[in-house]
Amino acid sequence: MLTTRVGDHRTPAGRALLKKHSALTYVERIQRPLLIGQGANDVRVKQAESDQIVQAMQAKKIPVTYVLYPDEGHGFARPENNISFNAIAEAFLAKNLGGRFEPVGEDFKGSSLQVLTGAEDIAGLPEALAAVSKPS
Repeated sequence: MLTTRVGDHRTPAGRALLKKHSALTYVERIQRPLLIGQGANDVRVKQAESDQIVQAMQAKKIPVTYVLYPDEGHGFARPENNISFNAIAEAFLAKNLGGRFEPVGEDFKGSSLQVLTGAEDIAGLPEALAAVSKPS
């Protein structure tokens, strides 16, 4: 069903179609910062795909913040991870679209988040990460 709807990677025509519609093909057209939240166990969007777009954006000097959750799949199931990603997304959107946001506070408590790149592009994120990594 997926190959019928999206494209069949096993055929030359299918591969051409997938490449034509891939964000990776058009990375130079991305003009705004991007926030990527990835579950390491995602079977639909593999981590390698997120890694690829992040590397391509970095090569083009396009700002990207990449957050990885080692214990998540497609969609974040653990409430602690949802809360932490929402806090990051809120600060990211406030910076890039304008508006206010709540400081992180305790929002990272119990979360498995790892910010692989771009923490410095989000207000308060480096400090919040440092506070979480300090032993209590």
